[in-house]
Amino acid sequence: MQRVGVFVCWCGNNIAGTVDVEKVSEVAKDIPGVVYSINYQYMCSEIGQTMLKDAIKEHNLTRVVVASCSPRMHETTFRNAAEKAGLNPYLVEIANIREHCSWVHKDKVEGTAKAISLVKAAVAKALLNAPLVAGESQVEKRALVIGGGIAGIQTALDIADAGYKVDIVEKQPSIGGKMAQLDKTFPTLDCSACILTPKMVDASMHPNITLHTYSEIETVNGYVGNFTVSIKKKARYVDMDKCTGCGICVEKCPSRKAGNEFEENLTNRGAIYKAFAQAVPNVPVIDTTQCIKMKTGKCGICEKLCMAKAIDFNQKDEIIEQKYGAIVVATGYDLIDLSKFGEYNYDHPNVITSLEFERLTNAAGPTHGKLLKLSDHTKPKKVVFVQCVGSRDTSDRGKPYCSKICCMYTAKHAMLLRDKYPDVEAYVFYIDVRTPGKNFDEFQRRAVEEYGVQYIKGMVGKVFPQGDKLMVNGVDALTGQTVVIDADMVVLAAATRAKDDAVALKRKLNISTDTNNFFTEAHPKLKPVETASAGIYLAGACQGPKDIPETVAQASAAAAKAIILLSKDKLVTNPCVSAVNTDLCSGCGQCAEMCPYDAITLKMTDLREHGKVVRKLIATVNEALCQGCGGCTVSCRPGAIDLKGFSNKQIMAEVDAICRL
Repeated sequence: MQRVGVFVCWCGNNIAGTVDVEKVSEVAKDIPGVVYSINYQYMCSEIGQTMLKDAIKEHNLTRVVVASCSPRMHETTFRNAAEKAGLNPYLVEIANIREHCSWVHKDKVEGTAKAISLVKAAVAKALLNAPLVAGESQVEKRALVIGGGIAGIQTALDIADAGYKVDIVEKQPSIGGKMAQLDKTFPTLDCSACILTPKMVDASMHPNITLHTYSEIETVNGYVGNFTVSIKKKARYVDMDKCTGCGICVEKCPSRKAGNEFEENLTNRGAIYKAFAQAVPNVPVIDTTQCIKMKTGKCGICEKLCMAKAIDFNQKDEIIEQKYGAIVVATGYDLIDLSKFGEYNYDHPNVITSLEFERLTNAAGPTHGKLLKLSDHTKPKKVVFVQCVGSRDTSDRGKPYCSKICCMYTAKHAMLLRDKYPDVEAYVFYIDVRTPGKNFDEFQRRAVEEYGVQYIKGMVGKVFPQGDKLMVNGVDALTGQTVVIDADMVVLAAATRAKDDAVALKRKLNISTDTNNFFTEAHPKLKPVETASAGIYLAGACQGPKDIPETVAQASAAAAKAIILLSKDKLVTNPCVSAVNTDLCSGCGQCAEMCPYDAITLKMTDLREHGKVVRKLIATVNEALCQGCGGCTVSCRPGAIDLKGFSNKQIMAEVDAICRL
């Protein structure tokens, strides 16, 4: 005979505000199998946990039901408390009467009735719970960082400094990411290259870090502590061991039609090129779509001029397979496509994005740091900055969220413009000024108070050319008056967006994304750098819009989580895994086909039936790979698979308990 204890939590006023916890506790005493019931304001507190442990001992409880918040929050807390009292931790059941009840009800009578039904269902399941024992798995002492921007670099350096091997996989020919394109950084106006370049060199020189640039993730298999990853290392057609980085091949290449991606296509580059001057590794790559030799078999000037004999047109893509204990995703962001925003006339040469403005004002940029109009290469006299282009836009062409960094970098651009060219007028059209970071508000106010930047609260309705001017038509929301500015240059603060390959990567990693394709954290408060897949962490703007300080902080947080994992020799595995009843299994393979973790395989197995040994095709579960999602149980036609801790019998017992109300 099982002895169940029910513990009802108030959760402050979160639950008690719309649920009569006293009544729930009283009704629970009459549920068959329940021998003890109590309620307390904060069951997750030290006092609440002590009450639970004492009750287990004093009342000889064999099962525990905690009616509280989501098990994602405190299931581990209550399991640990039960274990300390001598009870198997998997005999603890959580009735979620907060997210599933109090938070979705306004009427206290209805909320209380639902809470009671949830408690009855939890008790019914708890009576059928069986003790489970967690297994162990080994941990591979190596980390993978996907993305070589500032987030990936910081993560890799932190993990490497802790003494663990790290591989950085970067899609581009060089690490550095978006930060490498910037001139100055807010709010200190530090030189971006001066901050980033030493970190890039540190990453390339660190004995524990291996760079896989111009590479992509092909497949990811395995589980926390034991991931097996295939990396496609694309052919550079330049031998990295032989190349001295002299740059003669880049300088002499006759093919100059390709847009320079690093310069936001403001200039052209050769078919053989280095991403930028401080590129790491300092080795060029050949663009096969532009190379005359690769397309026609002619030319080959780079090969002839290379004194180091580093050019190798016979290079092939290479697949590298490596095991990792932890994975950190730091793939960054891109800018929204502005071709759908016809009202801004982005196809006009003097209408540019903020990132293009960065390159035009950068000493290493296409104009060597001189801000010039692209139409006639003269200095502008009036520059209009337009914020929220595509941000906070609920239409199909934009993004509904705030891109977070635009207010600050627009203030930075306006300040740098006025500092370098005091005679140039700067105007900023904005919806709201959002500056929540440390010293951010003071920074933005400097733009207005010290540099004379004119802020206009309102949106721009249209930008159209008139002669050699750009007529910017907007509305001042504070006065209600129409504003028309005859600008020489318009700078659009384009919305940030998730990478195009985010969806493909999430499928390879078995992690999730939100509606805007940014990777989703396991919990926004308690697990902000972890994903729902154990052992995979997030860093930087791949999770959502972030500035550099926040990105670096999150990168170090992700590194800390990875280090905690890598520091362990063994991991405790989840015992709530699938189990196969070999007597019922027909070997159809439906479960293996739908398993997202490749945890189920079909094997020929010798079984004894009616006194004879029979060979049958049977589904077999790899418990180390199984994540307990339960998808196989619903796909199994003969009902041969059950999930430990969530068996079909237990689920039906919950349903029956609710239906009997």
